[in-house]
Amino acid sequence: MRVLITGGAGFIGSNLVRLAIESGHTVLNVDKLTYAGNLASLKDLDSHPNYQFLQADITDAEAVSQAFASFQPEAVMHLAAESHVDRSIDGPGQFIQTNVVGTFQLLQASLQYWRGLSAQGQSEFRFLHVSTDEVYGSLGETGLFTETTPYTPHSPYSASKASSDHLARAWHDTYGLPVLVTNCSNNYGPYQFPEKLIPVVILKCLRNEPIPIYGKGENIRDWLYVVDHCEALLKVVQEGKIGQTYNIGGNNERTNLELVKTLCGLLDDLRPCESGQMHEKKITYVTDRPGHDLRYAIDASKIAEELDWHPKEDFASGFRKTVEWYLDHPEWWQDILSGDYQLQRQGNNVS
Repeated sequence: MRVLITGGAGFIGSNLVRLAIESGHTVLNVDKLTYAGNLASLKDLDSHPNYQFLQADITDAEAVSQAFASFQPEAVMHLAAESHVDRSIDGPGQFIQTNVVGTFQLLQASLQYWRGLSAQGQSEFRFLHVSTDEVYGSLGETGLFTETTPYTPHSPYSASKASSDHLARAWHDTYGLPVLVTNCSNNYGPYQFPEKLIPVVILKCLRNEPIPIYGKGENIRDWLYVVDHCEALLKVVQEGKIGQTYNIGGNNERTNLELVKTLCGLLDDLRPCESGQMHEKKITYVTDRPGHDLRYAIDASKIAEELDWHPKEDFASGFRKTVEWYLDHPEWWQDILSGDYQLQRQGNNVS
């Protein structure tokens, strides 16, 4: 396929672009290159004949329409988004612009382009909107998010993603645009910008700095290896049923404290402290995030049964691969930490 991927220089996006090209697809990567967009994550594809890059903002209607006209995609995989909850607390406006207005502009451009295709082209075209399980709100100690779980977002980030989900489904229901939606659990793996929990823990250990855990570390997340997620996305865009939603999870529930201790243990093995101190001793508890959801957990049985997708990495294998990747690619994260971002906490601006 000819696939237009938005946000392809980001964490999930760069992994998806690489997997799509390895799978034989031709890709146009449309990315604004905000702080989290990093072309260094795709430098191995610079000269690949099936890869193109366009620096553009998805809120720019003219630029998006021109991208459709010149590239002539057979599918759109929409990942471009502001995604960090803490940043959404400090600056919600950018999340509304990118996640809501940007999705609207992309849907409009897709609809205009789709209406101009032949009957066969229209039947083959797909628009995949990639979203998060955070739109569902918080679970109690039991239960799982399903595709029919009501939306109850609690942060500016999750509210903006919930809004974009509703827009995508409305463009299918109202205009007939062949839309699919996915909601995934927390991703981890290579090329994740070091503001998220897992790279923060790894890099704090390597820099011999305190490791912050919000509250008591009791919040529970389901962890999904990013390459497993990208394989699911390609499955959905090629084989999924138009108008359907598919939840994608890793079957890996852990409390934040359990996760951090696991990472510390891996680093004790792979990169022990020169002082001989266990990395776990660096854990410090800090004031919790406002509106911090207690538990997320995905029921991924629908995509397993309908599309025969299952995660390949479990908790042990995926996290070892991730730690090893950060240890093996210091130039990637050192370039990021040489700028303004120095692993400082965000999301404190609530007054």
